[in-house]
Amino acid sequence: MYIAMNRFQIALGKEQAFIDIWSQRETFLDEVPGFNSFDLLQGDTTEEYTLFASHTVWESLQHFKDWTTSEAFRKAHAGAGGNKDVYMGPPKFEGFTSVL
Repeated sequence: MYIAMNRFQIALGKEQAFIDIWSQRETFLDEVPGFNSFDLLQGDTTEEYTLFASHTVWESLQHFKDWTTSEAFRKAHAGAGGNKDVYMGPPKFEGFTSVL
């Protein structure tokens, strides 16, 4: 199992806009072999931002890598870069391979 996460720092007061962006976008994940699940997680709020993470579970690291070079990935990220006032910077990627 492989878990891929992107952590986002979202501008204060823009949390619902961020959630709306994710709830309205088509991910095309169901078109990709090896995809298991997706969650959008909301974390703590600091004086500067609210933390969110996108969390996907894959059968393997190779399935995730195949997703990142797929047409489905290109379609899902075609609108990325918009709504810049929502984000406090680029997302931070973190990947994890299950060891137990």
